[in-house]
Formats: sequence, structure tokens, C-alpha cells
Amino acid sequence: MGQKDREKWTAADHLQPAISKSDSLLAPAKECELNLDGSRDRLLACSASEFHLTATKGQKIMQRALVLGGGGFVGRYVCEHLQRQGWRTIVPTRQYAAGKHLLSLPSLQLVEADVMAPGELERLLPGCHAVINLIAVLHGSEKTFARVHVEWPRQVAQACTQAGVRRLIHVSALGADSGGPSRYQRSKAEGEAVLRAAATAGLLDLTVLRPSVIFGREDRFMNLFARLQKFLLVMPLSGADARLQPVWVRDVGQAIARALDDDATIGQTYEACGPDVFTLGELVRLAGCWAGVRGGRGRPVIGLPMGIGKLQALVMELISSKPLMSRDNLDSLRVDNIAGGQLPGLAALGVTPAPLGGVVPLYLGDAGFAARFNEMRRRAGR
Repeated sequence: MGQKDREKWTAADHLQPAISKSDSLLAPAKECELNLDGSRDRLLACSASEFHLTATKGQKIMQRALVLGGGGFVGRYVCEHLQRQGWRTIVPTRQYAAGKHLLSLPSLQLVEADVMAPGELERLLPGCHAVINLIAVLHGSEKTFARVHVEWPRQVAQACTQAGVRRLIHVSALGADSGGPSRYQRSKAEGEAVLRAAATAGLLDLTVLRPSVIFGREDRFMNLFARLQKFLLVMPLSGADARLQPVWVRDVGQAIARALDDDATIGQTYEACGPDVFTLGELVRLAGCWAGVRGGRGRPVIGLPMGIGKLQALVMELISSKPLMSRDNLDSLRVDNIAGGQLPGLAALGVTPAPLGGVVPLYLGDAGFAARFNEMRRRAGR
């Protein structure tokens, strides 16, 4: 990648919203001003059931979107892109302090609420024009996957119907398949089916997004692989030959925001993938290289048979409720996690996906490049 390309992705990766304090959803109504696309709108912050905005002539009145899971890794980028497109967002969080990183977005309202508690989702929906569901789990029992990936979408559909909110963007997963090898994949497919049934019945205007594995500055993917290589001499890895098509979190956020603004996406399912395909083993090695491990060469990756990998995963599950790799994760790796080519991708939403190599080295640090030059200097006696 050339210098101009690196500068391009450096700029994109460091874009930050203007700093301003957001009002609580339940705060007393008060007037405030915010900048939106260079203009000044007057905003009246109200209760959950009331929302008024007086816009200057020729401007779109800000609509309100409820972003479920908005405080997470993907959610912060979804909210940022929604603000750029003129949306006002509500983000519920179980602990207000955990969502304070979002308060730099002036059109965002952070609400302390457990949306899965009885009546909480119904309390938040009045006055909303759309819902974005990002809530998901990577690990858990059959019961946990069913509760989060199947029963929760059903609850969302019912609450939206009762509140008269038709527009729903649901983030599923690439590889969602009722016949898939993992509980994760099967439960994701079942959740999609629940929502499609509601859409077919004319209750929802539904768009589904299926992202591949997502990378970005705060990820627990490339960052984790890089950290492990600072302590391990080799990287034992089951499923090393599985193919993935990683996608940048900012591209996913932009795709969701654009889908919400385009009625032509209603009834569609999109595959959100990056431009390049890698094996899992290649991704682990690249993480080590870009993090500067072993002079920028990374650790050797040693593929493990699936049986040994399952035993290793079982031990991790016994140690932690959020293991590095679970047996169900390994089952997901039995099938390639890449675009099938039968569904529209990011290009259909006007998004050009960023290459992994243009983004990840920037947040893993330039240590990889620096370490390589340092090693060359050492050998040259400089």
C-alpha cells in the first residue's frame, strides 16, 4: 500500500465527532443548539413520549432512532454515522457510566435502562421512528443463544408493533444458517426467521445486515491476537485454515446508517464483508507482524487438529464464562465465513470497504515497521 493510501485510512480512522454533552432522555425539557452540516437547528429535548424540533427552512426534521446495543463496539460507530445523516439517537445502557464515551455526540441521548427487563423496551419506543438491533452474544449455552438471538428479536418485533414503529435494522451474522454447524449460526438464522415472519405479515419494514468478523481500534479480534504473541513463543491454533473476510467497523456503521435512510433496502439482506479473504492463521500472523512482535515477523502459527482444539476450548470454557475460543466458536470455523455472492454487499449501500492492511497496522501501532527497521540497524551495527 502506498503512502497516499496509508494517509487516507489514517485520516478516516481518527475522525472524531464534535465534543458536546448529551441530554438524558428523561431530563426536563430545555432548548439547546447544535451544529448539523454547517447549520444551526434549535432542539427541544423532551420526555420519551414527546419530541419537537424546529428546523430552519429547507432542512430535514431530525428523526429518532433507538439503537439497542449502541454502547458496544459496533454501536458507537453506528451512532456517529447516524448523527452525520441527521438522526437523533437514543442508546439504552445498563450502567450510565459505561456509555459515557458516547456523550461526545451532541444528538445522542444516553438512558440508563435494562432493555430486556419487562416494560423497559416499551417505555423507550414512543416517539421513535426506527430501531436498530445490535444485541448479540458470541459465547453461551443453547438457552443463552436462544434467549438473545431468537426470543429477543421476537420481543423487539412485538414491542415495535405495539408502539407503531415499523422500521427495523437487524444486525445478524455472516454464515447464519438453520443447518449450520454451530449453535451461534443456527440461532442467528432462527432470529432472522422470526423477524421476517413479522415483516411478511406487514408489521415491520425490515432490513438485515450480515457482517463477517469485524475489526477496528477497539476490537477483541486482531488486538487479542497481537497481545497473545507478546507472551507466547508459538501460536497453537485450531481452525487455522478457515477462511474469513474481515470488515472494518466504520464500514459496518456507515452501511447501517445508509440502509436506514434508504427505503429501497426494506426487505433486503446484505452481506457486509471486507475486500480481502484471509485464513485465520494468516490473520494471527499478520496481527503479530503489525504489532512488532519478534522484529515485525510475528510468532509461528501451529495448526491444531480439531479434536485437540475442542479439548483446549473446553478448558477455556471451564476457566472463563467468556473464553478466548469456545467449542461452539470452533464449530463455526468448520465453514468459511466469506461472502456467498448471492446477496448484495456493501457496494449496494454505497460503501467501499477498507482493506485490512490499510487500517489494522495503524491501531496495532507502527511498532511493527519500527521494529523491522531497528532489527536491520542492529544487524548493520548502527
